[in-house]
Amino acid sequence: MERTARIDGCVVIGRNEGKRLQTCLKSVGRNADWVVYTDSGSYDGSPGMARAMGVHTVELDAFTPFTAARGRNTGLERLLTICPSAETVQFVDGDCELFDSWFEQARGTLEKRPDVAAVFGRLRERHPEQSLYNRLCDMEWNTPVGEAAACGGIAMMRVRALRECGGFDEGLIAGEEPELCFRLRQKGLTILRIDADMGWHDAAMTRFAQWWKRSVRTGHAYAECSRRVGESGERFWVRETRSVGFWGLLLPATAVLLAGPTALWSLGLLAAYPALAARTYRFARRRGFTRADSALYALFCTLGKFPQAWGALTYRTGTITGQHRRLIEYK
Repeated sequence: MERTARIDGCVVIGRNEGKRLQTCLKSVGRNADWVVYTDSGSYDGSPGMARAMGVHTVELDAFTPFTAARGRNTGLERLLTICPSAETVQFVDGDCELFDSWFEQARGTLEKRPDVAAVFGRLRERHPEQSLYNRLCDMEWNTPVGEAAACGGIAMMRVRALRECGGFDEGLIAGEEPELCFRLRQKGLTILRIDADMGWHDAAMTRFAQWWKRSVRTGHAYAECSRRVGESGERFWVRETRSVGFWGLLLPATAVLLAGPTALWSLGLLAAYPALAARTYRFARRRGFTRADSALYALFCTLGKFPQAWGALTYRTGTITGQHRRLIEYK
């Protein structure tokens, strides 16, 4: 099918994505005038494969810690040396495949809405039937249509807005997209989720340990971002950080430590967890999830407080000891 619109450029980031990267590059190459791939220390031959496909490829040096933010910023700078007049850029991770229809819909939205700095759509998990964890990812991607507080790493953005706000914060090992969106919104710009299918995502998450590590990363992001910009009127991610601290650390610690002095009565505090799960279940049902999906979502949202609390705690202790964490990878 012939395209009626192309975008200026696309920045792909990845690390050891193999065939998934090849699929990704093919999908964006059909729809972008220029494609830049930024590699973060792959040892599976990804950079060579990208070059063989005619993609402009940048390999980040390992002397500076790898972050997704650094990869995106570096890719954008390379794109602008190739195409200085670029007005739009599609960011995408190497484990995704974008639909041809997405580019036209996203570009059209930016053309009609000058207030929109970033636009994103419905990302779908490629194999939700493969594991509970993939299914959870598919539910996570299903965000409400309309103005949003943040988008993920797969979104189309205005180059000018990005440059005016300084791009992604390369010091963040997680949560760099919501933090960028926060700064964009502070400038009066809009983050918009449109009613359009964006593409496939391949989490390939089949083990509990992978889900746990991904949740640790989420908690780290809550703590670091709230510490950096939480003093704003919006109190960015302060509530989320306090929530994981309460449910994942304070409540269970109180229940256990007071078990002896209270003749085990304090363990009754743990009954708050089923209540939390029930509340989350009702929230999921209001979003239109099935009963089975809502129950799965509620269970893992409640369980997720514990690894998230650990991630927040390790960030806090790291700031005290001066030991800052590197990338938290779940694959």
